[in-house]
Amino acid sequence: MLRPTRNVQFIALLFVLAGCATSHGGDAPAGGQPTGAAQPASKKYQTFDSNRGAPALASSQGDFVGPDGDLLPELAAFARDVSQDRGLPMASVEALLKEARLNATAIRLMAPPPQGRRIRRAWQSYRTRHVDPIRIRRGVEFWQAHQAELDRASARTGVPAAIIVAIIGIETVYGQYMGDHKVLDTLATLGFRYPDPQRPERQALFRNQLADLLELHVQGLLDARSVHGSFAGAMGLAQFMPGSLMRYAADGDGDGRIDLHGSTADAIASVARFLDMHGWIRGLPVFAPVDLPQGAQRQAQESLVPETDWAALQALGAKIRPGSATAWEAYPLGIVNLRDEIRGTHDVRCATPNFFAITQYNRSYFYAASVADLATEISRRM
Repeated sequence: MLRPTRNVQFIALLFVLAGCATSHGGDAPAGGQPTGAAQPASKKYQTFDSNRGAPALASSQGDFVGPDGDLLPELAAFARDVSQDRGLPMASVEALLKEARLNATAIRLMAPPPQGRRIRRAWQSYRTRHVDPIRIRRGVEFWQAHQAELDRASARTGVPAAIIVAIIGIETVYGQYMGDHKVLDTLATLGFRYPDPQRPERQALFRNQLADLLELHVQGLLDARSVHGSFAGAMGLAQFMPGSLMRYAADGDGDGRIDLHGSTADAIASVARFLDMHGWIRGLPVFAPVDLPQGAQRQAQESLVPETDWAALQALGAKIRPGSATAWEAYPLGIVNLRDEIRGTHDVRCATPNFFAITQYNRSYFYAASVADLATEISRRM
């Protein structure tokens, strides 16, 4: 649980992680796997040397202490850094880290594919899994059951109710799958035993999340000894990482605390606030209503910010669909190619800044497009 008045200052922007750290698969256009919501990090805690790989476990129980009961040197150094950086009692930090246990499932699911093998992008398969009849039907039911909370969040931030509903649907199927992994174990495992030694930045990212979790626990804002989430450490209906809880979560029901597991109103308000703080523009669609010329996929971008504008698209031969609103013309735009390498197809769309706001929740173009498509299907049935 979080007090909404808490304000934490951070030094650097490290990577993109926070909300939906469940493994969505698909594409990750800006490098790295799709991992979740944007996540500023307080410090890039030192990682192991990628040339030698992760240090061996010192305990057959799979924990992070040595035979003498003290933290292994790498964790002891981390505990000192966190205690000093965050102003946390050293004894409390050490005690929590000593309780962490290795999560073999997280290691297995985060492991890179075998050498020489590349997972092919398959947009149609991805969309079918996420824009499915169950999520559509339950999305309508969720919207009807929580319309007042959705209306409040939408009025406050400009994020449409359908987008909020779609994100919660894709993340957890409206609370059905919030994860049963102990978050302390998951973050310690991925922070100190990340299965790909060639990705030290990923290990550093999870160490920062572990530091956030420790701070939240010491401040009494959640119980790190009991909180559960996904195999990557995301929690609650909205699947927020610890750092996102600090920075973006909101008290939607007005009870003075934030509970993304037990309060649907808090989850709704938090999703809306996250998108609002990551550039959502009130009144714009996710995709501009335009027809792009044949071969437009050759102009597609792969970054997480829009790289073109309407004048440039017009020069390529793009046309506005008759009767469409045109407020989006004044904003930067992007051409995104939702490739299906298995079927050899291209679904090329014109994305507005709101598409890229969703990619801050999860780096994947497939994810952001599925959110938009699920929101459309649910809206049609409302």
